[in-house]
Amino acid sequence: MSEHRTASGGGADAVWRLRSRGCWQEAAELLRPSAASDPEAALSRAELLIEQCLFTARHWDQAEDALRLAEAVVVTTGQRAAASCARGFLAYLASVLGRRDRLDEAQAALGRTSALLPPKAAGRPLLDFRRGLVAENLLHDPQAATMAYRRAHQGATEHGDALLSSYTWRHLATLALAAGDQEQAREGFAASLRLREELGFTVGVAPALAALAEVSEPAEAARLRAEAARLVQALGGVPVWLAAGPVGVPAPGTPPDGRRWQDVSGTIG
Repeated sequence: MSEHRTASGGGADAVWRLRSRGCWQEAAELLRPSAASDPEAALSRAELLIEQCLFTARHWDQAEDALRLAEAVVVTTGQRAAASCARGFLAYLASVLGRRDRLDEAQAALGRTSALLPPKAAGRPLLDFRRGLVAENLLHDPQAATMAYRRAHQGATEHGDALLSSYTWRHLATLALAAGDQEQAREGFAASLRLREELGFTVGVAPALAALAEVSEPAEAARLRAEAARLVQALGGVPVWLAAGPVGVPAPGTPPDGRRWQDVSGTIG
């Protein structure tokens, strides 16, 4: 979720530009030469390919291979924590997307991450967010999810991680909407959209538009969904949970980053 821009100089910018447009394969290829010996590059490459699974529900083997490489080359405690956090997220995604139940693996990996990270470590907000996803969607414990998301949101704000903040805003808004708080939900969805547009995280803008449409007046909701549909089409059908809808962009209760994914295994080739 975070901005893993660990390459130096123009390389980092090139990876970000590709990633933000949903070109994960190309971005990962830029990191391939250094990933075999540079733990940070290996971790960044693994996270890119795991994010590709999130948005496409495909390419699982590539993500697993990249993560195994990262796990093999990490050296420091912080790097081992980052690899374990990525392992937990990949296991979570595989469970949510219906490939197989890997809840135990996700919990164990995130637990290892917590044991490795000091309380104020930069990796804590991402860990808290991913623990929130597990609590909400695999353990079905919205109270625990809310607490984890709030910790993640505070940490992301303190560390200046705008992309992670865009996720925490949206997930807190989703829980607020489920609890009937339309005003808080609207604030969160709008903040998430604003951050993604400011960052240029194009592949994440359509879900943010569709989410905001859920708490907008009918005319505005129709405009937001139409804009989201155009983005999905321009990006070649990603995110898949939006492309799978009857009119291109369904009501956003389904993405596999934690918002009540409905089984779409029969529609993903």
